[in-house]
Amino acid sequence: MNNVTVSIIVPVYNVEKYIERCVRSLFEQTMNNIEYIFVDDCSPDKSSTILRQLIQEYKEKALTVKIITHKQNKGLPSARNSGLALATGDYIFHCDGDDWLEKDAMEKMFKAAQSSKADIVWCDWFLSFRNNERTMQQKEKETPMDCIKAMLSGRLKYNVWNKLVRRSIYLNHKIIFPDGYGMGEDMTMIQVFAFAKKVCYVPAALYHYVRLNTNAFTQTDSEVHLSQVLHNANRTIEFIQNRYGTALEEELQFFKLNIKLPFLITNDRNSYRRWLEWYPEANSYINRNTMFSHRIRFIQRAAVQKQFWIVWLYYYLVVKVVYGIIYK
Repeated sequence: MNNVTVSIIVPVYNVEKYIERCVRSLFEQTMNNIEYIFVDDCSPDKSSTILRQLIQEYKEKALTVKIITHKQNKGLPSARNSGLALATGDYIFHCDGDDWLEKDAMEKMFKAAQSSKADIVWCDWFLSFRNNERTMQQKEKETPMDCIKAMLSGRLKYNVWNKLVRRSIYLNHKIIFPDGYGMGEDMTMIQVFAFAKKVCYVPAALYHYVRLNTNAFTQTDSEVHLSQVLHNANRTIEFIQNRYGTALEEELQFFKLNIKLPFLITNDRNSYRRWLEWYPEANSYINRNTMFSHRIRFIQRAAVQKQFWIVWLYYYLVVKVVYGIIYK
């Protein structure tokens, strides 16, 4: 395939219920010159079979598709790295196998990249539940440094899947995803932004992030996965300190608070204990981070005082009632 403008990398693992919708949304993009790289990470279900059937249905796309098959399950970061190694496009876009795109997503993002000469373009997305969706709006930032500060502070998400990135950033700076550390691997995008010269925001929800696949790696929880999150957080902190010294010290404390915040969005007492143990030096920065909403700062202050009954009440009223009933 000549003149590939965008390489879309799709890890495939345990997504047989979702892969058809994903692939159709990719093959029906309004933009041409897209290269599709599917990485079958030794999926035990019928995902690969469904994928190959769809390629036969969209025969005109056959020459634009590359399939990589791992002989053993290596995990999400390795799947992304395998795709990067084979990609030839000017830009890289990551799409997870249980999600899908608006049909004009690549056209809008690539045109934005071209017109602004941006190294990275990001967009809004939909948080998709069984019966409805919630639009997740991002913030416009003028410079890569503005983006880094916003990602560390929690205002801008470092999700890998709503960003179009110039491939040369990965190549020139040898950026890869952390093999063997799948939980929190999206933090790698902070490194990507650190080497960008120009960025651009498309104020439109173009990506559908699905919260239905209970088999998805990010929907599971274990001590192993928590250790992976800690590894990726420390990896990011070390990168920022090595590159910027103490210039982003306050933002790094905000980042630590962000990393351990999920421990308070639960009714698990062990998670509350873990919140106290992880990065206690960041607790004194709670009131400084105006990126957090008033209610999030409130439950964090309650946690510092070990008033976990307040944290539990927040979880019940907001997570179980609002998100559990309204968004389902």
